Amino acid sequence: MDDTEQARAYAGADFSEPHQAFVERFAQCFPRHRPRRVLDLGSGAADVTIRFARAHPGCELTGVDGAPAMLVLAKEAIVRAGLDDRIHLCAAYLPEGDLPPHHFDTLISNSLLHHLADPQVLWRALGDYAAPAAALFVMDLRRPDTREQAAELVREHSAAEPEILQRDFFNSLLAAYRPEEIAAQLAPAGLTGLQVEAVGDRHLVVYGFLPA
Repeated sequence: MDDTEQARAYAGADFSEPHQAFVERFAQCFPRHRPRRVLDLGSGAADVTIRFARAHPGCELTGVDGAPAMLVLAKEAIVRAGLDDRIHLCAAYLPEGDLPPHHFDTLISNSLLHHLADPQVLWRALGDYAAPAAALFVMDLRRPDTREQAAELVREHSAAEPEILQRDFFNSLLAAYRPEEIAAQLAPAGLTGLQVEAVGDRHLVVYGFLPA
């Protein structure tokens, strides 16, 4: 989201329900894991990043995003939250990025996958940056069966949002993947041990520990 208007509309929208669900679902999937070095790919306006930092006070996070306009808003939000000592931002378009390989014990990503022309960019980046036995958690939209179902989801969940966000949500639903498609994507990246599950009426999660 390089457009400033689009970035501000996204940052100002009410994503509290799915973003909090992201943090809570992570805790359910990894009840005994204690994140320390966390990488958030596609961190956007940093709302998920901030919520994750608050839920796991013992960790430090690195948020990666390729949109300068979004990173400006993310930095403002992080400072307002008083978390600029624990959350660091990195401007990068995957697969580029000046990050230490095999360094992070926890890797998360929210709603980045459907924006990528090649889904392997995300899966390979996660493998490249993950430490041995790292926890991996990805949440994304799930493509509905028809355009009509996509339009109904937009009406149900985004009717009060600006038109630009409603249009983006509709297009994102159509660009998203289904669980069986993601399961097929994981094998070429060597991530066959991960679980893929549908969540709610429009999301899916991919999670698990990587090999030690």
